[in-house]
Amino acid sequence: MSNEYSTWKHPYNPSKKYNKRVAYFSMEFAIDQALKIYSGGLGFLAGSHMRSAFELKQNMIGVGMLWKYGYYDQSRNQDQTLKPEFVEKTHNFLEDTGIQVKIKINDNPDVNVRAYVLKPEVFGTVPLYLLSTDVDGNDHLSRTITNYLYDANEATRIAQSIVLGVGGAKVVEALGGADIYHLNEGHALPAFYYLKNNGVKIEQLVFTTHTPEKAGNAERDINYLNQFGFFGKTLAQEQLNEEMVPGGMLSYTVSALKMAKKTNAVSKLHGKVSKEMWKPYASNGTIIPITNAQNLAYWQDPELKKAWKNKKESAFAKRKLALKEELFKTVLDQTGKIFDPKVLTIVWARRFAGYKRADMLLYDYERFEKLVNNTQYPVQIIWAGKPYPMDWYAIDIFNKLVHTTKYSKTLAVLTGYEMELSKKLKQGSDVWLNTPRITREASGTSGMSAAFNGSLNVSTDDGWIPEFRKNGKNSFVLPALDHTMPVEEQDRQDCANLYDILEKKVLPTYYDKPEKWQQMVFRALDDVVPEFTSERMAKQYYEELY
Repeated sequence: MSNEYSTWKHPYNPSKKYNKRVAYFSMEFAIDQALKIYSGGLGFLAGSHMRSAFELKQNMIGVGMLWKYGYYDQSRNQDQTLKPEFVEKTHNFLEDTGIQVKIKINDNPDVNVRAYVLKPEVFGTVPLYLLSTDVDGNDHLSRTITNYLYDANEATRIAQSIVLGVGGAKVVEALGGADIYHLNEGHALPAFYYLKNNGVKIEQLVFTTHTPEKAGNAERDINYLNQFGFFGKTLAQEQLNEEMVPGGMLSYTVSALKMAKKTNAVSKLHGKVSKEMWKPYASNGTIIPITNAQNLAYWQDPELKKAWKNKKESAFAKRKLALKEELFKTVLDQTGKIFDPKVLTIVWARRFAGYKRADMLLYDYERFEKLVNNTQYPVQIIWAGKPYPMDWYAIDIFNKLVHTTKYSKTLAVLTGYEMELSKKLKQGSDVWLNTPRITREASGTSGMSAAFNGSLNVSTDDGWIPEFRKNGKNSFVLPALDHTMPVEEQDRQDCANLYDILEKKVLPTYYDKPEKWQQMVFRALDDVVPEFTSERMAKQYYEELY
């Protein structure tokens, strides 16, 4: 079948400034609630990028994966604890491009990869090509490669990288090729090997490193990858030695750094951390910081925007109350609790991972009880987020919060943290709580879209926060600790500092000085827009990376 998007095409003539053809590879994209092919921040970032690229008329396409079961649907067991469910997704708004390529995985030289397109007019993005192996002609095993985002099986994960990398590069070739191939994180690394083998120059390869976390910088046995077909051809021992890091391993990040013409980190602080971590490896020795950002048009409530632009404080406060009521319908539906829109509402919501410390408020239980039972300055707290379905440590934290909050009228744990709920939480919260251990959160973008909607950041001094914060003026920031001290000590001090800030600054300001609170909200909006919008980011990628 022919499809107008089976050649490189946009519904506009690209702007002269952004004429270079860029293919942007990412394992996940968060574009819309209806397209469940993302897990967390990496996807949110990529989705906002695709929207802003469209708004700026950039000559870019996205290349991703069509996950048959998505990441997972977050449900509950009988006792309200976390239950991952895997339900087949049928995305009838996608179109078959008719493009099908063959790739070799392990002993199978004939794995078919089919490309489906999300057209720009559907959600307002540049064309997004999504790859599936669930196609006729593939054996059962091959058909399951694109079942689950971040499959727990090692061999499947390697196969997924080959599908996105080699399959994606071949699909881009079928579309007419690109001037720049951009890997958003190392998942699609086989693309670089394939392109290099086929004469694409190093000047055309760029890379974004996203996390200092070990789990986000995959290392795998190089001989195993070689027999799997990871390099697009079988490499001789000499060649393997060149690619290898100590221990006979291939580091996806190290290889991408060595092969890319340019690499960027995702915040200024992350730029410093990355330079330290990857010092000997970056091909030209530099890692440019391009701070992550979010799409304003998608995330910001239009009425809040209007009130802020016109500096109408009462209109803003009135709209905020209405948005809180909207959010509290979800709280009531999921937990049977009636929240009060006049009460200060703190939200902790993002991907559940150990280093993000969702349960930090519980580290000092005495102060926790004092906080939630304070009648002079009442609070409501909501937690939401998806742990990785095999991350038992993060799931335990989630379940602990469920058990702790079950019978409290002012505490709630919500399930189904996807784009719709994320938007509701950002628009309906007063405080956006962000508690990662310092240097561990490369960027963290949820606080940006919260600030778009008048939710004040209360945060450790990590990720993008050091670039934004004016402590006490547009946010409340915990004192930065020495990140080399023992984790338990960091946790103890951060928890104590968090309670000091909440008790002495956040609550008294909200209840006793509402004018000052509203000034802080407007100040945060002035400081976050346009600096932390993906329009700025998408421009910066063209100017500095491409």
